[in-house]
Amino acid sequence: MAACVYLLASRRNIALCLGVTSNLIQSIWQHRSELAEGLTRRYGVHILVWYGAHDTMENANAREKAIRGRKRTWKLGLIEERNRQ
Repeated sequence: MAACVYLLASRRNIALCLGVTSNLIQSIWQHRSELAEGLTRRYGVHILVWYGAHDTMENANAREKAIRGRKRTWKLGLIEERNRQ
């Protein structure tokens, strides 16, 4: 897996954090260890609720930008759709 777009959430999707990475496991570890300032630390955004793998970082960045432009309700639908399976 070359690149991933991911969504993290706090308790029951109260706060959402969207990111892109070339190392999903390391990024999640950093969020859970609260090494990054911002939403992660302030709202306890530690739960991986969705991710999408991409062949290139270019594609992952484009997908992140597309998701970032969507409304919160659409993002919650994306999470629910993936977690229903």
